[in-house]
Amino acid sequence: MESADRLELHELPGRYGDAIDDRAWDRLDDIFTPDGVFDLTAVGGARHEGLAAIKEFMDGAHHPLAHLMVNIYVDESASGDVQLHFRILAPLDGGSMGTAAYCDDVVRTTAGWRVVNRVVTPRGAVMLG
Repeated sequence: MESADRLELHELPGRYGDAIDDRAWDRLDDIFTPDGVFDLTAVGGARHEGLAAIKEFMDGAHHPLAHLMVNIYVDESASGDVQLHFRILAPLDGGSMGTAAYCDDVVRTTAGWRVVNRVVTPRGAVMLG
């Protein structure tokens, strides 16, 4: 994988977090494929299939105060499949910090790298202060 591809992939989590924090749902077009999946079943949510369903979910969701993405890395299999892994730190109402792990199956499109399947798994919550 070229360094430019890795750089673009490393930017995806930050762009996603900013889009959610800014409530700029149209910018999710630059994150997910049109048929992308956002699977929150492991954290008690639903599986949202398709970009329109993801945007609709985001518009109605109660979001953390911020989305801070850390521990970002890329895995490429011998067959060429690419996964993007990262963690979220999310300050919550009441003074705790939510954490979760994201695992994205990503594909290169003519418009750049996009998430075709995202699975979120819980990592716990930490009390601050």
